[in-house]
Amino acid sequence: MFFSIFKPFIALCFSIILLFSCQTKERIHNKEDSFTQFVNPYIGSGGHGHVFVGANVPYGAVQLGPNNISTGWDWCSGYHISDSTIMGFAHQHLSGTGIGDLSDIVFLPFTGDIVNRRGEPSNESTGAYSYFRRETERVKPGYYAVHLDRFDVDAELTTTTRVGFHRYKYNADEQAKVLINLEASVGWEGEVIGNIVVENDSVVSGYRYSKGWALNQKVYFTATFSKPFTSYRLADSTAYQAGDSITASKAYGEFAFDKDSLDNGELLVKVALSAVDIPNAKLNMEAELPLWNFDETKAQADDLWNSELARIKIETTNDSLRSIFYTALYHTMIAPSVFNDVNGQYLGADFKIHTLTSGSNYTTFSLWDTYRAAQPLMTLIHTDRLPDMINTMLRIYQEQGKLPVWHLVGNETNCMVGNPGIIVVADAYLKGIGGFDKDLAYEAMKVSAMKDDRGLKWLKEYGYVPYDKEGPESVAKGLEFAIADWSLAQVAKLRGEQKDYEYFLERSNSFAHYFDKDLRFMRGKDSNGKFRPGVFDPFHSAHLENDYTEGNAWQYTWLVPHNVNGFMSLFGGTEQFINKLDSLFVIEGDLGENASPDISGLIGQYAHGNEPSHHVVYLYAYAGQPWKTAEWARQTMYTMYSNQPDGLSGNEDVGQMSAWYVLSSLGFYQVAPAGGPFIFGSPLFDKATLQLGADKTLTIVAKNNSVQNKYIQRVLWNGKKYDKSYMTYEDMMQGGTLEFSMGDKPSPTFGVAEENRPISVQ
Repeated sequence: MFFSIFKPFIALCFSIILLFSCQTKERIHNKEDSFTQFVNPYIGSGGHGHVFVGANVPYGAVQLGPNNISTGWDWCSGYHISDSTIMGFAHQHLSGTGIGDLSDIVFLPFTGDIVNRRGEPSNESTGAYSYFRRETERVKPGYYAVHLDRFDVDAELTTTTRVGFHRYKYNADEQAKVLINLEASVGWEGEVIGNIVVENDSVVSGYRYSKGWALNQKVYFTATFSKPFTSYRLADSTAYQAGDSITASKAYGEFAFDKDSLDNGELLVKVALSAVDIPNAKLNMEAELPLWNFDETKAQADDLWNSELARIKIETTNDSLRSIFYTALYHTMIAPSVFNDVNGQYLGADFKIHTLTSGSNYTTFSLWDTYRAAQPLMTLIHTDRLPDMINTMLRIYQEQGKLPVWHLVGNETNCMVGNPGIIVVADAYLKGIGGFDKDLAYEAMKVSAMKDDRGLKWLKEYGYVPYDKEGPESVAKGLEFAIADWSLAQVAKLRGEQKDYEYFLERSNSFAHYFDKDLRFMRGKDSNGKFRPGVFDPFHSAHLENDYTEGNAWQYTWLVPHNVNGFMSLFGGTEQFINKLDSLFVIEGDLGENASPDISGLIGQYAHGNEPSHHVVYLYAYAGQPWKTAEWARQTMYTMYSNQPDGLSGNEDVGQMSAWYVLSSLGFYQVAPAGGPFIFGSPLFDKATLQLGADKTLTIVAKNNSVQNKYIQRVLWNGKKYDKSYMTYEDMMQGGTLEFSMGDKPSPTFGVAEENRPISVQ
């Protein structure tokens, strides 16, 4: 009955797949259309980048890739370039986060016997893992391959949106086996319950419930093998009847195949996921991957990536910069991830099953990070996808009573500080993005801003967040709340909600409470209005213990992107502001032994490796010195990004670190995070063309551009002189040609006059 209802839908999907397949064959071999050739997925796999390495499609629900045995902070994605072990291939991964989770539903092709399923590095003969050599690894968008040395197995991976596709070739003259391991994880989880059901001799299904960063994660799967298995074992029991199952904290199954029945030692496995139930996982597989053509599926994944990467076409003679750029663009499209099945059903934030009437639902919202650059980038090149993401956030509001803070597979983690969901929704609202209910959006923002949790109670009572009431991170919380409040105030102003506008605008100026005019730093203040007593050390940082979040006073003093002009006035004038800002990039000091490892990518005390600093180099434009923005933007791009595994100066943070590079390399960055203008910096490329949607393009040309010629001399907009050091979103989205003329010395006039500087909107 269930499948008969959806037979017409499945037939339609199958027809679409065949049509798309034919189109793919015509395009994938066209070198000019291949942008995936420029992507280096290893960038960020070393250092503290924490990026996902494996196979996926843009914004896909499945991220299929290897898990190393090692666990710890640098293995948040399950993989680090320093490791040479693989315990299996997991179907969901995070990319660039500072906390680990997912990396679940692990498959491992093997031969011989395995005793310890978690892996045992000291005993290669029994552990569920293999060593591998880097030279056997091949990785590109939508595809991953490696040779497992211990088992002499070649493994290849590709995906559709909701289905992982494995191709194994067993080279040794031994029985071919596959381990389905539901116990394995990245080592951050607590309780795990796994279930495996053997449906017949080629289909295995089950689920995995776990408590980790996502306190209530549920993932269901169904796996189909291209050849029947001849025997299997579940946990420590031997079973030979279809319908056998196991539900346990250490759930795994070993499935053995007659090697003579395999085609030249080759075995294919399709694994579909769902957060709803097993029947939905099966429906996902039928709709997305009904056939067994691995190479065609791989080609389709490549084509999907090329279509997305083609939204920005750059021209440069520097191959390394081209690779850094397209890898960065690739990293911005790993998440948010689709979080609904092909029939529209999804697991809500209330842990109930809901059904979409249209569009897609998403998860993995790292909003504290991504509101700064990743979301503004989407408003330029992904206006087609953004409405679904905003609608997802509004559904989350309806299901949990507030906009998401850091949402992961249906769970609100409440990770990081402030109200970033308000900022993202407000940015879309103020930019005129359509496709979502504006009244509901306003309600969601306002309700979320008036909650009493996470420090908001004290903000409403005192007008700021006192450290003696809220505890650690009070300054960071207060500054982030101020940004969200300003964003909401601008929406209220647009709607004509005068009282709301005045109230939230006043709250947005609460940053002034933390500013010590004598020391010119943001400092913690108690409920009596007194700054924290004792010797003040602006360099010192204590992770989760001081007044800042992953930072110190030098870094957090500048976190007022929404009212830069008002912030400058606290210094007593533009000159004093510039002097202090100049000091940031040259001053050095001891962060202390308990400082967060997230404070990285230092230029002086400017910390590019963490998000609160990302707007800072663009503040000079507000003070009439845009050439200093150009200097520091160029230095940051050249020194904090490279075409190497250690090519990111900090966590990728679900696309934010890369989005900063994409925008800055194009020559601009959005400072005011909701509806704000894009501030000019220093374009890296000779030419870039952005597909804006609605058949409109933005072409950016940088004449006389070079490493030395980093300063903007003049600007033309559609052939006419343009004197401002910024451009509004509305103007950009009209399409046209933005032409920069570059030189090796600062221009004495460009962006200097007050009327040509960006001005903070109030």
